[in-house]
This record gives sequence, structure tokens and C-alpha cells, in this order.
Amino acid sequence: MNPADVQTNAAPANISIADSTLAEMLHAMTPKGADDADLYVQYSESESLALEEGRVKHVSCSTHQGIGARVIKGEAAGHAYTDRLEPAALMEAARAARAIAADTQSRAPVAVHAGEQPHALYLPQNPAFAAPMADRKALLERLDAYARSLDARVKQVFANVSSSFTDIRIVRMDGADLHDVRPLVRLNISVVVEHNGKRETGSAGGGGRFGLERMLQGEEAERLTREAVRLALLNLDAIAAPAGPMPVVLGPGWPGILLHEAIGHGLEGDFNRKGTSAFAGRIGQRVAAIGVTVVDDGSIRERRGSLNIDDEGTPTGRTVLIEDGILTGYLQDKQNARLMGMQPTGNGRRESYAHPVLPRMTNTFMLAGEASPDDILKSLERGIYAVNFGGGQVDITSGKFVFTTSEAYLVENGKIVAPVKGATLIGDGPSVLTRVSMIGNDLELDPGVGTCGKDGQSVPVGVGLPTLRIDELTVGGSEA
Repeated sequence: MNPADVQTNAAPANISIADSTLAEMLHAMTPKGADDADLYVQYSESESLALEEGRVKHVSCSTHQGIGARVIKGEAAGHAYTDRLEPAALMEAARAARAIAADTQSRAPVAVHAGEQPHALYLPQNPAFAAPMADRKALLERLDAYARSLDARVKQVFANVSSSFTDIRIVRMDGADLHDVRPLVRLNISVVVEHNGKRETGSAGGGGRFGLERMLQGEEAERLTREAVRLALLNLDAIAAPAGPMPVVLGPGWPGILLHEAIGHGLEGDFNRKGTSAFAGRIGQRVAAIGVTVVDDGSIRERRGSLNIDDEGTPTGRTVLIEDGILTGYLQDKQNARLMGMQPTGNGRRESYAHPVLPRMTNTFMLAGEASPDDILKSLERGIYAVNFGGGQVDITSGKFVFTTSEAYLVENGKIVAPVKGATLIGDGPSVLTRVSMIGNDLELDPGVGTCGKDGQSVPVGVGLPTLRIDELTVGGSEA
């Protein structure tokens, strides 16, 4: 298939389901005594182009549509879904969701009414598909040529540009009828360099909830390409990473993924309600050093993790989780908030209509402090300066984590000595924030590449961090 021949739609069509059908479904699925119930109607389009060996070789275009029916009673949640939108299939899904209830008495029918839209964080139309496929193909080919022109040691280039647009409707047990549209774009580029028989890679990416034309027309794509080449060349000169306990300085922006994984998941409502989080029952207690304030904010314009409403129809907002080192709250969906006697925070999220709602992060970051990043780096007698991260693993119950750095440096006497390769950071969430001794004044959010996994579901998220000194972490290195 020639990507230039693929035609895109100007905007997706909403799923057409009569209000009377939705009202009948709610009535049929909601037993007397239910705590909550809702219908989640979704239509999604996505497109992706991938380049390798100088050519666009892979093109994918897909659409998904369906409806999820959910009933909540106490700690039980019944969820059923269907992509067959004829009335018989819809009613079957409604009855399946209801099956969690012991009694068979129905609630009185509710009247469906328009809900209030609290935010307008991105365009109400479909900007993600405004760019012709031929322009996307030309972008990838241009980036391939640009990467090779930056350095003769660039041998391979891989690039991918993707866009999606999701149209949702949520009809709740109280009759509220809410609508949202969610654009999302992303560009990734990876290069392979070779010198004297040694090969290394470097990668960069960016995106958010805005139109694809921003990637096509602006300088962001070229900047990401330069960053990928820089990282690959940097790795050619990297030395073996040291090992052992030592102070670590985290760079701003994407290193906030450590905060997301090691701390953020432990502050989600379900883990704390069940008592499986290391932070369970600790609201009001000191869990971090003085000066550490962590927030989750799903209402930042055009950010990857931002939403006008969450997947239960609750408006997103700014939730302070840790304030000046004191644990002040958890991330809540409606069910866990109700069971814990708290308020929902707009963090009920689902991958699609086929998945149940879970309390999830949106954009999670630490607020800036007052220290100069240069002064923080100069404070290291010998340690690691970790600027970028690759993969990682976290145990939610204990908070123990292992993260692999993709860009890190050995620092001695306050000065960068050399880039290091193979450095991993090992620690645990409950103690890592207590060892923070300096917080930079340079808070940055990540470039728009975060995806969070939980219980088999993936959702887009954002992270952020200022430059941060942690007095001690265990560094796993490759130094002999």
C-alpha cells in the first residue's frame, strides 16, 4: 500500500444510539440499592506510519466502537461490554452488568439530561487527522535524511508518527449525559550510530493532545531528531557505570517517571483501600522530606495525561498528594472514594469501553524548589547524574523499584567526568523521598511520551520533576 494513497476522514462520526435506548439500558441494568451505574459509549480512530531503512514500510489505520455497561454495589463492580450496537446486544450487556446484584427490583427510570462540561483543554473538533497521509510520509522521510545529515556515523533511522481521536459519551445513573472528544498525537525517532565497529542507539519522542500539524510544521520534529542523534553519539563514549550506594541527582522532566512508578501508584485509591500500599493509612504523616510537594493534575492544557472529564464523567483537577513532605490525599475514582469516605478526584480511567474503571494517574509531578540546578550538581563529591530513564520495575506493596538510565553521568567534585552506561537505580518509594536534600527551581514536564500500565490496561499519562538531589540510592553498574 502506498501511504500517500490512504485517505483520512475529516472527523469521526458519533455512535448513534437513541437516548430512549440508553435510558432503557440504565433502567434494566440498575437494581435497587445500587451505589452507581453508568454507560460508556466510545468511538475511536487511530493511524500510524513507521519508517525504517529510509522508507515508510508500515501503515495502520483502525477504528473501534462499542459500549461498556457498569453497575457498582458495595465493593462489587459488574462490567460488561459489546461492540454490537443493535438493541438486543445492548440489553444483553446491561443485564450481564446487573448480574452482580442479589435483588431483582429495579430502580425507577431516570431522565437523561445534559451534563456540564467543566474544561476545554483541547479542540472540540478532530485536529489529529487534519494532515493528509502524504504529509506524514514526507515528514518521516525528511527526518530520516536530516538525521543522517547530522553525523556520518548515523547508520539507521527508525521513526513513527501516530495519531488517534476518541469520541466518548457517558450516561450515569443520576441521568447526567456527558460528552468528550480526545485527540492524541505522538512522534518517536530512534537512530543507530556506528564507529570503529561499536554500535549504539539513541531515542527521543514527543506529543500531546493537539493537532498533528504542530509536528508537521514546527521545529519540534527536528529537535527530537537532534536529541536522538546526540544520545546515540553520547553512548559511544560512555564508560562503565560505578556500583554501590551513592548520592544521585535526577534531571528535570522525564526522570519524573521514577516519581510516577515508585510513589504515584502507591497513592492510588484501590491499593490504599485494600491496605496493600506502603502508604495505606498514612494520611497526615510525614512521608517525604521538607519541601517535597507532589501533585496530580489532569487539567493542564494539551498535556498527554490531561482530560476534560475522567471516564466516569468527573471533572479532572489538581490533587495535592504530598504537601511539604506530609501525605495529604490519594487518587480516587468514584467507587473507592465512596468506600473510603472521600471525594472522587477525577482519576477514574479506563483503556476503552471493554475495560473496567480503575483509579489512575493523569499528570503527576513534584513542584519546584529554590535551589539552582548548578548548585545541586556541584554538591556531589562523587555520584550519578541521571538525566533520562529507560525501563523500570516496581513492587506496589513494598514500593521497591529498579530503573535503568538511558542517559547518565559520573560526577566527581561537582563536575561531570564522563557519560556512563548500564547504570540502574535501586531503592524503594517510601524512603526515597525522605532522602531528598535539594530541590531545583527548574520544574519541567515530560515531552509527551508517557504510557502507564496497570492490571493489563494502558493509558496516556504525563510526568514531571525539577532537578533533585537524593542523598543515597543504590546504583547497580557494570564497573568491574
